[in-house]
Amino acid sequence: MVARPIVAIVGRPNVGKSTLFNRIIGERKAIVEDRPGTTRDRLYGEAEWNGRAFIVVDTGGLLLQDEDVFAPHIRDQVRAAVEESDAILFLVDGREGLTAADEEIAELLRHTSKPVFLVVNKAETLSRRLDAVEFYAVGLGEPMPISALHGIGTGDLLDAVVARLPPAQWPDEEDESVHVAIVGRPNVGKSSLLNRLLGAERAIVSEQPGTTRDAVDTRLTWDGRPVTLIDTAGIRRRGRIERGVERYSVVRALRAIDRAHVALLVVDATEGITAQDTHIAGHIIEAYKSVVVVVNKWDAVQKDAYTMLEYEQRVRHALNFMDYVPVIFVSAKTGQRVRKSLDLAVKVYDERLVRLPTGELNRLIADAVARHSPPSEGRRKLRIRYVTQADVNPPTFVFFVNHVDLLHFSYERYLENTIRARYPFLGTPLRLIFRQGDGDRRVEPHRRRRHRRARA
Repeated sequence: MVARPIVAIVGRPNVGKSTLFNRIIGERKAIVEDRPGTTRDRLYGEAEWNGRAFIVVDTGGLLLQDEDVFAPHIRDQVRAAVEESDAILFLVDGREGLTAADEEIAELLRHTSKPVFLVVNKAETLSRRLDAVEFYAVGLGEPMPISALHGIGTGDLLDAVVARLPPAQWPDEEDESVHVAIVGRPNVGKSSLLNRLLGAERAIVSEQPGTTRDAVDTRLTWDGRPVTLIDTAGIRRRGRIERGVERYSVVRALRAIDRAHVALLVVDATEGITAQDTHIAGHIIEAYKSVVVVVNKWDAVQKDAYTMLEYEQRVRHALNFMDYVPVIFVSAKTGQRVRKSLDLAVKVYDERLVRLPTGELNRLIADAVARHSPPSEGRRKLRIRYVTQADVNPPTFVFFVNHVDLLHFSYERYLENTIRARYPFLGTPLRLIFRQGDGDRRVEPHRRRRHRRARA
């Protein structure tokens, strides 16, 4: 549970921010097109360099005086990214040289105390690398020439970046409390839920999204168990609140998710599951954290005998990639079922600590293989030789197989469902690791023994 630092990429349109983003995270996640303004919303991805894990944020191009309809949203997104980040990559175009727009952005960045790296992109040739010295004029230190497209200089850049990132925030070894993060979009009632759980106005509650700016940890004893509640918030903006800018709630939620065992994913019953809810849910699962879906503001929904069942079906359809999570309907305003939400969180945490006996696990997988044969290719067939649970928190299962490349996602999902059929691991993602090798034993030792007796 180490909080990952955040690195934001900012700059005017079409300087190569998305190309650098893709280069850093190692996959083509951002849309790259030779047209200004392609990236309007912020993208975020996970990266690692020299053993340091961090989050990298791609932003829309910043033109402070642009009259384009999207320009105000992009400016707000970039400002939010700078506020949330631990380091900033200010990307400029070495092919076009220094522009007035670059100078305006540099003026904005000079007022931040965060480390700012002046990165001159598209410097593929020696002459462009030498011409990069003109960017000294913006007053942000030494320009670093790179080519995000070809990967030239990006390693040196990342060496410099990770050296300036804040130290890893390791949890207190003596802290044995259950860490529960309250996450969700702005204005879904996260602080209200915290207040109701605590029975006191410990957090500021407001109808204005973004009232709580930083994560707030609150420790309490819940039915004899030590619990740490991590409250998070949406984004505080000047002026109007636009739906597009709410996407920045993910950045703050990511920090809380990193430090949590269980996440209470709070959604608004009056709005239903939104795309941003699914984004946050996806990050919870990718981080292998347990989750309880808390549908808040249930008091504001007109109901009949079938409303809850139908609503839960819609929630599960929208979050079909985590069908093992519990869903609870609460009202932070009235207190309805609020205590049960934390009861569920503690129960789900206990699921993270379950360890299955190795013998039972291998028999379970052997039966699954007998029912549904593993995939094959020509004369090659995937064989699962042995399986063991290597760890808990999260539950981690290591499968020793003969050909890892034959494994298909659908069969991996089948094996996970087989394990869950025996033990549900409520609300908890399972980590399945497949290694090529024999392990210590094989999945079907009882069959080999019968074969030896027959030959005797």
